[in-house]
Amino acid sequence: MNRESLEKLRLDRRLLNRRGWMGAAELQRALDELPDVSDKATTLGAESGGEEQPARDETPSPGA
Repeated sequence: MNRESLEKLRLDRRLLNRRGWMGAAELQRALDELPDVSDKATTLGAESGGEEQPARDETPSPGA
């Protein structure tokens, strides 16, 4: 694999537990370098004006 491909897999959860993949100090440093995107987070219902609406029944009616 080339260097660019390995960089993309560096923090892959499936690989983090592999022996010799990444040390604890290196993992902590990589996690600290990640950008803060908490301003992009939203909660359910926040986009529809903040009011919680009851869930619609998604199953088709028997006569349909």
